[in-house]
Amino acid sequence: MPKEATTPATVPALPARAAAMHKGEAGKLFVVAGSAGMVGAAALCSRAALRSGAGLVRVGMPWRLAVMVSGRDPNVMTFALPETEDGTLSAMSPARILKGLEDYDVLCLGPGISTNAQTVQAVRNLLPQLDTRLLLDADGLNAIAGDLACLKDFSRAKGPPILTPHPGEMLRLLGKEADTRLDLRASDDQRRDTAVAFARKHNAVVVLKGRGTVVTDGKRVYVNQTGNPGMAKAGMGDVLAGVIGAMLAQGFEAFEAACLGAYLHGLAGDMVCARMGEIGMLATDVIEELPHACTRHQSGQK
Repeated sequence: MPKEATTPATVPALPARAAAMHKGEAGKLFVVAGSAGMVGAAALCSRAALRSGAGLVRVGMPWRLAVMVSGRDPNVMTFALPETEDGTLSAMSPARILKGLEDYDVLCLGPGISTNAQTVQAVRNLLPQLDTRLLLDADGLNAIAGDLACLKDFSRAKGPPILTPHPGEMLRLLGKEADTRLDLRASDDQRRDTAVAFARKHNAVVVLKGRGTVVTDGKRVYVNQTGNPGMAKAGMGDVLAGVIGAMLAQGFEAFEAACLGAYLHGLAGDMVCARMGEIGMLATDVIEELPHACTRHQSGQK
């Protein structure tokens, strides 16, 4: 099995920015997220990406909901997508998503998009057509569970996809292959071995979330040590997706982007916890601490 790395020294550094850098050079991220009742997922993911250094963030979502995100955060651009009567992405959305991806570096797909049948079909139809870097999260993962062929067909010309499952999503991805004895919450060995095997089989980078988040490309393994129980709150996964997406858009290769994103996300959570304690911290608190976490890591502080 690959050797495990746990220390911050294994996390790549954030380079200093060139004085003449413009927003396009800071990374352009297209986020497809949100549905009726889950607009917050899109808002959290996109703002986290901006707070983590992405220069441009565009959010694609059902057209009637797009105005809600732009109203929440004027820093985020929106892109209306075809929708179902239930306020989710329709099966007609892949062509429009590909249009929205033009001139963007990375696609982050899945936070809060729902498991509507048309949305699931849209995700499965979209993946084989992509030629951009991809982070697949939340309902994007649920959409491919039981039909991983669309992941196999995904073009890896620009690097392997990053998958960010929590333990329940990981078990759904495994499907019938899942051992009934698997404990992906408590057993560190099983978490590590399962993530490594899946990443290796599907040529992907897996970020298996939880205490001691496991990041692996099937060859290398990083177990994150930042973060705290106060981060057991709704929306934290959306924030993580935004942070990793921002790192990917800024030019880090997939495994490095995933390691750095997990580390900074947890570090920001630890900084919030030091200020206000575990009980009442929110995903939005972590987002607003991300710039300080990035600065601390960039300066080499522990």
